[in-house]
Amino acid sequence: MRGLKGKAAIVSGGCNGIGRAVVDAFCNLGVSVTFIDMIDDGEETEKQLLSEGFNVQFVQGDIADEEACRTAVDEAVGKWGKVDFLVNNAFSFITKGMDAQRDDWQRMMAVGPIGYATLAQWAAKSMQQHGGGAIVNISSISGHIAQPNRWTYNAAKGAVNQLTRCMAMDLAPWDIRVNTVSPGWIWTREVQKAADGDREKWEPIWGKYHMLRRLGDVPEVADAVMFLCSDNASFITAAELPVDGGYLGMGPEGLGETSSFAGSD
Repeated sequence: MRGLKGKAAIVSGGCNGIGRAVVDAFCNLGVSVTFIDMIDDGEETEKQLLSEGFNVQFVQGDIADEEACRTAVDEAVGKWGKVDFLVNNAFSFITKGMDAQRDDWQRMMAVGPIGYATLAQWAAKSMQQHGGGAIVNISSISGHIAQPNRWTYNAAKGAVNQLTRCMAMDLAPWDIRVNTVSPGWIWTREVQKAADGDREKWEPIWGKYHMLRRLGDVPEVADAVMFLCSDNASFITAAELPVDGGYLGMGPEGLGETSSFAGSD
């Protein structure tokens, strides 16, 4: 990936899952990383990565809080002197429909898309001063489709997709590119919980939702983020990159295994 080494990034939700994979990928490509997360063991992640010789900084905070977003950016600029990349990954996994309460909606939107926008507002100021940069918002296939009892989560992810396009428009004059990565079913903490940790059992079942017939892994999402931040994607903005194994491309016939056309030329 061209243009990453020596740069500085902020990653929200960087202690687990996709966020942690993004932090690791940045580190391995020579990027200094500030990661923000709510959990207490972020300091342990920081110590581990520092012991491996990487330039990292942990900031504890909830991106639903405006001051936490500002602090994360201030800490990154104070430590690295600038911010070149922002990866908005932290998100609330509240999946409710008719039973959703106003508090559920407010929490869902406060983290993303509002938290995404707030971090971007502060990070973009540093990017503007240092010749531009790149922002990647982590969305989801759920932002495109209807799923049972998923009003809260799917609506918020759909809002992220539109936010990305509007951000890309307004930040383009500063040479800041803004794109979205939308994962399919990835072997993350939430999917592990749903599978009771049994990937061998559930992957063949859930894999049928994807043309590639399997679940994705977090480093595969991180690789897409690295591409969009790199100079390899220098003419790409306001775009969405699905990392979904073909999930969104399939019709109601699925893989066609029970169709009369299955196996035909």
